Amino acid sequence: MDENSPVFAIAVAAELAEMHPQTLRQYDRLGLVVPGRTRGGSRRYSMRDIAQLREIARLGSEGVSLEGIRRVLDLENDNRALRERVRELETALADQLINRPGARVFAATTTGAAVSLRAGARPQRNTQIVLWRPPH
Repeated sequence: MDENSPVFAIAVAAELAEMHPQTLRQYDRLGLVVPGRTRGGSRRYSMRDIAQLREIARLGSEGVSLEGIRRVLDLENDNRALRERVRELETALADQLINRPGARVFAATTTGAAVSLRAGARPQRNTQIVLWRPPH
């Protein structure tokens, strides 16, 4: 079970969030905290939902309007999703670096361009002789 698992019925969630169940229903209708649903349509709240309900209560007690709270929650959710995506990409990059060491090998051509080489391949050597004569 993780923090996103919807396991708490509305009565338990309301008790954990120190709110009335009707308040949770109202927040669901407004889209502030949308719980999961069972097949029968009953609301199920996760620990993350409970934390958001507590954050709503804290912001409300500081005088933030419901629209302001919605914006704060949206930004926090976006931030959380972006952090998760960064972690996924960092993990994928680390896996690539571990599983494919030296897969990206480059060499420079005589003109200075970079060319990609297969792992283990050597660049072609240029054995031409170039004569240079200074201008008179």
